Amino acid sequence: MAATDPDSLLRATAFASVRQLVAVRGDLTSEDLRRGFEFQGERIPLINPQRGIFKPQRMRHLLSIRTVFPRPGARVWYDDQRDVHRQLYDADAAIDYAFMGGDPNAADNQWLREAMENRIPVIYFLGVAPGVYQAILPAFIVGWDPATLKSRVAFGSTAEASLVYPETELERRYALRDVKHRLHQSSFREAVIAAYGGRCALSGLPEPLLLDAAHIVADGNEMYGQPIVPNGIPLSKTHHAAFDSHLIGIDPDYRVHLSERLLSREDGPMLEALKRLHQQRMHLPIRTKDYPDRDRLALRFEVFKAAA
Repeated sequence: MAATDPDSLLRATAFASVRQLVAVRGDLTSEDLRRGFEFQGERIPLINPQRGIFKPQRMRHLLSIRTVFPRPGARVWYDDQRDVHRQLYDADAAIDYAFMGGDPNAADNQWLREAMENRIPVIYFLGVAPGVYQAILPAFIVGWDPATLKSRVAFGSTAEASLVYPETELERRYALRDVKHRLHQSSFREAVIAAYGGRCALSGLPEPLLLDAAHIVADGNEMYGQPIVPNGIPLSKTHHAAFDSHLIGIDPDYRVHLSERLLSREDGPMLEALKRLHQQRMHLPIRTKDYPDRDRLALRFEVFKAAA
């Protein structure tokens, strides 16, 4: 498909807009997807809010597919997090994507077939929390089965600005491993921040865009590093950096400690705000089952004391 083809120009604009938005915001909201992007003076959405398969009227081929993270009623959504993403984590090189309804000849399902036949790069918006999505691009439809009412989706290299079709099984396996890693990080972050009501556990800062999900025990630790809420604490960028540098520690009784390096300095309001945290109790999650695990805090606090 020529770069000057109108469909290709619109697709390139959509991909560039999503990459730029992800660079600023990380995970995207439903409103981000509805707002979409501007092309030749027209605002074009990235999704159809009522359907999971989307082709703008101006485009000849499919632009995006979407998987919604369900709201489980009275249950807290992140309790079911692993079940929702199990199929992706269990996949080897490609994943299934269900048709819309039971008619393979329906327009939405034919768009999937046409995207497969023409090797069209699309954007996969994967739900990581209710109303929150991770944008995975490029994605390609690599299989279409009317008997099972499913298509197959593989991913291209996320490190490239070009939209290269993954020809080999090895390329698809490598790209899927990268997607799994990013999903792991994104899901963990969303769950931890949600558990604390969207606030920093030390400062109370209520802006999720300025928060990270800090691991208490690093995920490289096979015994204690699991991506579960009791192994995470939502921290602002500054507090996260201080925690990872062992300038701030949290003991198993949830009390905050500052290193002598910080306590002995006198240098403006930012440092004074940090120093006021010393010997204060951290903010805790809404549910007791989400509290930071005391054994993990004890392990991490020993490292903090050794670094002092």
